[in-house]
Formats: sequence, structure tokens, C-alpha cells
Amino acid sequence: MLLSPEVFSVAMFVTLMALIILGHPLAFTLMTVAVVFGFISNGYNIMGQLDIFANICWGLYDNYTLVAIPLFIYMAQLLDRSGVAEELFEALYIVLGGVKGGLALAVVFVCTIMAASTGIIGASVVAMTLLAAPPMISRGYQKELTAGVICAAGTLGILIPPSIMMVVYGGLTGLKETSVGMLFAGAYIPGLILSSLYFGYIIIRCKLNPEIGPPISTEESSRYSTGHKVVMTLKSLMPPLALIIIVMGTILAGVATPTEAAGMGALGAFLLALVKGRINWPVIRDSSVQTMKVTAMVMLLFIGGNTFASVFLGAGGGDVVKELFVGSGMSESLALFIMMAIVFVLGAFIDWAAILLVTVPIFMPIAMELGLDPLWFSILMCVNLQTSFLTPPFGYALFYFMGAAPEGYTMMHIYRGIIPFVMLQVVGLIIIVLFPKLVTWLPVLAFGQY
Repeated sequence: MLLSPEVFSVAMFVTLMALIILGHPLAFTLMTVAVVFGFISNGYNIMGQLDIFANICWGLYDNYTLVAIPLFIYMAQLLDRSGVAEELFEALYIVLGGVKGGLALAVVFVCTIMAASTGIIGASVVAMTLLAAPPMISRGYQKELTAGVICAAGTLGILIPPSIMMVVYGGLTGLKETSVGMLFAGAYIPGLILSSLYFGYIIIRCKLNPEIGPPISTEESSRYSTGHKVVMTLKSLMPPLALIIIVMGTILAGVATPTEAAGMGALGAFLLALVKGRINWPVIRDSSVQTMKVTAMVMLLFIGGNTFASVFLGAGGGDVVKELFVGSGMSESLALFIMMAIVFVLGAFIDWAAILLVTVPIFMPIAMELGLDPLWFSILMCVNLQTSFLTPPFGYALFYFMGAAPEGYTMMHIYRGIIPFVMLQVVGLIIIVLFPKLVTWLPVLAFGQY
């Protein structure tokens, strides 16, 4: 190789960032950069480069854990069409609507339950925008608060298991400490912490300024008796809770692997939609086609990301970055802060999958070299990556909301609305940094010492 590892690493990374910023498709950008720089690094050996590419592809297709990806996606597609979210919001609309900020609290509650049932962010944000934004705006809720709470709560699905991000992360590391089951168990409490922070913020903010989240009218709230409200809530809660128990309960109990639990979850979502009379040929066809598209996208990203990481690490890029962190003598705290800051900044411009695929193969060895708990570090990465859906200019949740928002919304309304929730996510990240047992307690309880 003509270039030094330092120059090669910088050139490879800068080229990748430039092409992504120019708007080229992410998966093919990763593959193209990897192939070009790999061709240079191995002495222009075309057959050697093809062998590397073929081995990477075979290794991914032979990975049993990744079978969970299409199963979880299919479960989410069917669940989205079963009407569970609509029923739950309608019940909580009556139960919580009478308190200040009650409709915003209902959004957070519904999104938390749905996040624990499925992890498809786009569907969650769009569904809650269509369901919740019109009644909230018509009852005098501030536009910024409405946008912020829907976007933030809608992204909980990427963190609270079952999460596609966790499956991808577990497939990347291949470590026992960061297996998909361990990540699922470790992410539950952090996800609920974020949900609780949203709850607390809405309650305090609407108590201080009731005009931004007024309660629904007494007449509308008192239309149903207390008993009727309880029955409505329990009836709408039972289906998603049953699905959560089927998926997460079996994993935490050690009865099923994440892949097996995903299969049971897909079957459970199918039966739920069948019972509700939502299953027909168009639903099955559309769910299957959408699952195929998303799975193909994820696998292409996997191939591109793994090829990029293989070339980058093979050319000595990992050693260059490791020396920068470990060899410089900086403290563990400073190194952790820099890695988290890099992930946070990248999240404003790049998709979470690309950030994982590029940073995890580099940062994980550094974290282990520094003596950081790999599971704790992994959950920090995932909590940090949730902000990528909210941070301008390219936060996906913002565009999902804008595409389905009522008339009168501008991007500035949305940008102003998400700022407090991004700050809350940073607060949640700091809490997890300060109290690592919030991550490790449940995995140890479920699976024993790891």
C-alpha cells in the first residue's frame, strides 16, 4: 500500500462522508468506497477483493441471528394494520384527556406500548401523527409540543425491544456480552427512563403553562363512567401486552432465542389481526412486500458496512483510531465522551444504520481496551443513536411527521418542538452513564453473570 495507514484511514473516511452528504444511496456508497480503497490497499488484486466481498456476503447470509430481522419487520407490518394503536389511543384519549397535557401523555403511553411490540419508527410516527395531531391541535395544544412529543415518543421503538437496531448491533459484534438477547434485556430500563422523562416534562410544562396543553372539556370527559374507562383501557391494552409477553417474556425466561421469539411474535401479530378481522389478501401481500423491501435494504447496508469495516480495519485504520484513544493516554471518561460526541454529531447527518456499521467495528475494540463494560457501552451507543431521528437537519422522524401533519405546520414548528426532547435524551444518556446498573441489572437477573 502506497499510503500510510493514517493517510489511508482519513482519506477513506472523508470520501465516505463526502459521498453521503452529496446524497448518494448509503449501501452502495459504503460498498463503492470499500471496493475502491480495498483495491488500492491490496495491491490492485481484483480477485483478492472479490474473495473478501464473497466471504462477507456468505458470512452474513449464514448468520442465524439475522433471521430475526424479517420476522420482526413482518410482525410490525401486521401489527400496524391490526388497529391496536388506534384502539389504545381512543381509550387513553378519554382516560387521560381530562388532565393538563393529557393527550400528550396518551401519545407517550401509546408509543411506549407500541415500541415494546414493534420497532418500525416510520409507521409509529406517521400513525400517531394521523391519530393524535388533529385532536391535539383542535383542542388548543401548542404546535411545537404536539410535534415534539409525537416525534420523540414515536422513536422509542428503535430503543425499546424488540428493536431492529439491537438485532443489527448484535449481528455486528458477535460477542456473547452483546448478543441480541443481552441487548434486549439491557435496553428495557433505559427505554422506560426516556419514556418517564417525557412524561415528567409534559406534566411539569403543562402545569406551569396550561395553555399549551389544555384538558378536554368536562362534558366530553364525563361521558364515560370510571368503570367503562377501566374496561376500555384494559381491553385495548391486552393485545399488545400479550404480544410483548410472547416476544420478550420468552427471551428473558430463556425459553426462546430472539430469532425464535421473533417467529412467535410474527405469528401472534397475524392471529391478532385475524381476530380483529383485519386480515385479507391485500394486507398479507402488502405486508410481505414491505417486509421484503426493508429486509433487502437492511441486508444491503450490512454488506456495505461490513465490507467497509473489513477494508478499513485491514488497512490499519482501526489501529490508527485505537492509538488515538488508547495510546494518547486520555482518560476513560474523556475517550467515552469523544466517542459519544462523534455518534451524536454523525446522527444529525447520517442514518443510524450507517453510523452503527461504520463506528461499532472501530469503537467496540477501543471500549474493551479501555476496560468499559461492552453491554453498557453498547446501550449508550443505542440511546445516543435515538437522537439521530430527531436532530436537524436530517432527523427522519421530523420528515415523517411533516409528511402527515395537519395544515399550518412548518419545519420551524417541528424544529422548535423537538429541542426539549433532544435535551431529555441527552439527560437520559447522562443518567445511564452515571448509573451503569440500570443497563446491567436486568440482563444479570435474566441470564446470570455475563
